[in-house]
Amino acid sequence: MTTVLVVEDEAQLLRALQINLRTHGYHPVTAVDGASALAAASEHRPDLVLLDLGLPDMDGVQVIAGLRVWTQVPIIVLSARHGPEDKVEALDAGADDYVTKPFGLEELLARLRAAERRSSAAPGTPVVTTADFRLDLVGRKAERRGEQVRLTPTEWRIVELLVRYPGQLVAQQKLLLEVWGPAYAREVQYLRVYLNQLRRKLEPDPTRPRYFITESGMGYRFEP
Repeated sequence: MTTVLVVEDEAQLLRALQINLRTHGYHPVTAVDGASALAAASEHRPDLVLLDLGLPDMDGVQVIAGLRVWTQVPIIVLSARHGPEDKVEALDAGADDYVTKPFGLEELLARLRAAERRSSAAPGTPVVTTADFRLDLVGRKAERRGEQVRLTPTEWRIVELLVRYPGQLVAQQKLLLEVWGPAYAREVQYLRVYLNQLRRKLEPDPTRPRYFITESGMGYRFEP
């Protein structure tokens, strides 16, 4: 049974999440503040974390940072904060997904299932194969429908970073910092240009991307 750590200080919502998670076959463990969340994570080693950002003793971003010191457990943020800067901050800190309140139960369960699938996938796969292209990350070879595709060194760095986190949102700032460095941390137009180039080279229809998805104002994700 999948153990889910639910970190939420609103008693009514916490209770509703407990009941619904149990009903759908999960084992919920609860915490009402940041300190108890970190302690519960250490004790129970959950498979997934649902985390509210507005906690009474510390900001949820601090909890994310504390967890990321020692675990890569998938973290789904549940928050009433709708601003793109809040989402980017949480994702940069290490969150895997961000759901704004109020949310539907079916959406939340779908996000949980997706996080489970991603966490169970074999990490560090050197070859990525889709219905439309094949990427050899070690040999730096790309093929589309049997034909070689030339990617530039910068395009390879972007691809390697995105496919390292299949299905997960990679924040704009993370991409800019790791591909170009701190001096380019705000140059989001670089990403638009290079992602458009990648789509023209790899996507079956670059105008309707299937694999390299834009999350407006936040970042990009690779959907295998």
